Amino acid sequence: MSNAPVDTGRRRFLTWSTTVVGGVGAAFAAVPFIASWNPSAKAKAAGAPVEVDISKMEPGQLIRVEWRGKPVWVVRRNQEILDGLPKHNNQLRDPASEQPQQPEYAQNEYRSIKPEVFVAVGLCTHLGCSPTYLPDSFGEQVQGVSAGFFCPCHGSKFDMAGRVFQGVPAPLNLVIPPYYYVNDATILVGEDKEGA
Repeated sequence: MSNAPVDTGRRRFLTWSTTVVGGVGAAFAAVPFIASWNPSAKAKAAGAPVEVDISKMEPGQLIRVEWRGKPVWVVRRNQEILDGLPKHNNQLRDPASEQPQQPEYAQNEYRSIKPEVFVAVGLCTHLGCSPTYLPDSFGEQVQGVSAGFFCPCHGSKFDMAGRVFQGVPAPLNLVIPPYYYVNDATILVGEDKEGA
């Protein structure tokens, strides 16, 4: 055994540097672990709002987008469709949309912010099938109503405001998602203006 004097300065330096290197290593190991708690990019995208360009939409045209894994329809309604909406109120289950299937700003006869643009989740309120848009042949389903949405699975029918007709399996009107106009040419589906 050597009787050399103990170098306490060196010992403190080695203890300190070992502690620092160990702490840095622990931090590097913790970063990926903590980052794994954040939702994945796919999960974020699934719930993220969706921008829809409506600048080139023609009357009668429907655009389908996906928001939270659900189809969302954006339809440009013409004046004839808008004028016809109140004419079949007596055939509807909930013509005034009293059930909470839409945000407050869409609680009106058109179920939309602007009458000419209709935005709805494209899922039947019966079993979640996706109805077919019939812009010209809906009269075969409901006499006197030229356009609407028909669910071929069980026969549910919805008008151009997404209101359900009486005598079909669907119990409620189509759901209107939160949305707002970013500008005259763009809608943001999935977020209210207050939340923006």
